[in-house]
Amino acid sequence: MKRTLRRLDKTHQKLIATIAPIGAEEFSRRPAPEQWSVAEIVQHLYLVEARVIKDLQRALAREPQRVNRLRRLIPTSIVASRLLRVKAPSAVNPLASLDKDTAIENFQQARNTLSELCATHGARRFRQIVFNHPFLGKLDGVATVSFVGYHERRHHKQILEVLRKIENSPPK
Repeated sequence: MKRTLRRLDKTHQKLIATIAPIGAEEFSRRPAPEQWSVAEIVQHLYLVEARVIKDLQRALAREPQRVNRLRRLIPTSIVASRLLRVKAPSAVNPLASLDKDTAIENFQQARNTLSELCATHGARRFRQIVFNHPFLGKLDGVATVSFVGYHERRHHKQILEVLRKIENSPPK
């Protein structure tokens, strides 16, 4: 779990370093009408992480369970690939663009909560919970935290793509 948390933190720091210098107009600008802005991507990341935290807290309140050994072989790293397109469930779609400071603050707060949850319960307990992912299926708690990091990596790539697109197109 320590390695998973280090990877999670490293990805988070890279993403924050990428979005911190972006101006407010760039942050909320969509590269195309059907594509998310950086603000919407950050809000989506926050919504996903908040949802994961809520589900992990519920699972921690229940009796320990185990994910089938075969299910534990599913690599959460596939989530980082931008080759496979997956439509986000409506519950984690951004509702409206938040201002940059609020979006980053919400995202940071969710990460702090997830880190505290991991520190409080540890890898052993996280291996005894089951999280139902809409695409990957049943994951244990450690794999779920790993998913969060790979999901963030995926969207960091998307943010870089959005920045390249808006850099090369005139403002509307």
